[in-house]
Amino acid sequence: MIFDTHAHYDDPVYDKDREELFRTMRSEGVGIITDIGADIESTKRAIELSESYDFIYAVAGVHPSEVYSLEEADMEFLRRATESPKVVAIGEIGLDYHYEDTVREVQKKWFIRQLELAKETKLPVVIHSRDAAQDTLDIMKAEHAQESGGVIHCFSYGWDMAKIYLDMGFYLGIGGVVTFKNAKKLKEVVQKAPMERLVLETDAPYLAPEPYRGKRNASHYLKYVAEEIAALRNMTPEEVILVTEENGKRMYGIA
Repeated sequence: MIFDTHAHYDDPVYDKDREELFRTMRSEGVGIITDIGADIESTKRAIELSESYDFIYAVAGVHPSEVYSLEEADMEFLRRATESPKVVAIGEIGLDYHYEDTVREVQKKWFIRQLELAKETKLPVVIHSRDAAQDTLDIMKAEHAQESGGVIHCFSYGWDMAKIYLDMGFYLGIGGVVTFKNAKKLKEVVQKAPMERLVLETDAPYLAPEPYRGKRNASHYLKYVAEEIAALRNMTPEEVILVTEENGKRMYGIA
């Protein structure tokens, strides 16, 4: 069964047809989904979804672009949220330097604080890193993030950086981008990385694979990602789906 290790079905873009979409995905081989918090409110919605559907798990955290209004009380909320048996990680957390109005020191502060929370709660982390490769890595090493483990979400760097994270024990999240013709660096990473360290993810509603590029993403489109990985590694799509499902369960501690 397909394990989508990173999606945002709490997003309002799904409000009109979420239930119907879930039925479609389930009928097309989607077995497990983790819904990822991007801020405090979406974390609450992710947990609500996980409590409403047995195949959905939640991840609690605040995306780097959403940290500017955070207070320490919010960290206490996240800590309490992890008491839910359906919350399986802290995320998505990290650094995002893509936009001009980024305040890097604020992002770093709350990245470190959420890495600390992961260690306190003994949960893995879901790492977001965009245009911030070295700072992300430096902080993760300084904070001994390998003790928590987890995944580098939507991995977008080259093989040299991939190898460092793999050596630290992290998984790499592979989604629709690998199906794009210009994704040469990512294709190389997929070919070289150990298969037991790759997991499938959509980042739905974003980053839909070919042939749905530019449209709203959904977990059953991961079959196209599995087909691309299979072609790159001389495997069958079914083998890719099976291995990545087991990887995702092991990463998140899901029986």
